[in-house]
Amino acid sequence: MLIGEVARRSGVSARMLRHYESLGLVRPSARTGSGYREYSVEDIRRIFHVESLRSLGLSLREIGRALDEPAFRPSALVGDLIRQTRERIAAETELLTRLRRIDAADPSGWEDVLQAVALLQALGSKSADARQRAALSSVNEAPVPVEALVEAALSETDPHVAGALRWALAQAGEGASALLAEGLGSPEAAVRERAVQALAELPDGEAGAQLRHALMDPDIAVRARAAVALGTRGVADAIPTLIDMVVVGRNDTDAADALNVLASDTATADRIATILVDRLALDATGAPARGRLTQALAAVPGAAASHALVRLSHDEDRAVALTAAYLLRLRDAP
Repeated sequence: MLIGEVARRSGVSARMLRHYESLGLVRPSARTGSGYREYSVEDIRRIFHVESLRSLGLSLREIGRALDEPAFRPSALVGDLIRQTRERIAAETELLTRLRRIDAADPSGWEDVLQAVALLQALGSKSADARQRAALSSVNEAPVPVEALVEAALSETDPHVAGALRWALAQAGEGASALLAEGLGSPEAAVRERAVQALAELPDGEAGAQLRHALMDPDIAVRARAAVALGTRGVADAIPTLIDMVVVGRNDTDAADALNVLASDTATADRIATILVDRLALDATGAPARGRLTQALAAVPGAAASHALVRLSHDEDRAVALTAAYLLRLRDAP
């Protein structure tokens, strides 16, 4: 079969067939009397083998080795191809993400595009100062898509940069809370805690549902962040977690402050006092925790808390009794 017919039937151009021949990949078995290349059935089969291997991403040199070296192991090559393909997909995915973010910024000209690219690159910089400047610049200079700010905030470990990113998200408007809520599903507790921190700094009303969901998180640090944020906003759902924080001594001062905010309502104040007293009565509550629970009553106004302190001033635990008596004197002071 002559080269033209082979090209028509195989879909491989005559030019490529000549290239294969020059590399020694596929050599026509014979020549016609006029000197034209003539391909046998075996030659055509080899052409299809070459094309099949090319479809897997092998280079022509690798294809030659695969077809001609008996000791060549395909498993090693396929493993390399898998690794290379994954790297290529990751790079293409990163490029696609960057393009989508630039498109979301709605640039009006190439200057805007270049500025957005510079800020996106700075957000991924190894320099904490560069990341912080990018976060602060994202509000007034070239708007950075909320998605990019959220991704940066959820991965940021430097406290100063993280604070700048949370501030930028609070200025970003709609969309931040929904994206941050996705961070609450992360398998990493540290990421979920950062998501709660950022949600807590969004304007009231935007993140309440997500913060309530975080109260059920298996990690105490995540629950504590959410409880303090909700408590200072007057959300009573946070009360059990806030009292747990007092018991275990985790940010118990912040927890007591949040309970004080919630206790501005008389009914809620009595509820808080009752729960605190119930926890004090549990046999499993150790002495340090009983002391913190007694101190927490100081932040709770109302008759229920006062009656509880009177009883506790006669507690068998001398430290608790002295604390309660001192707090009663403060309440009675003009």
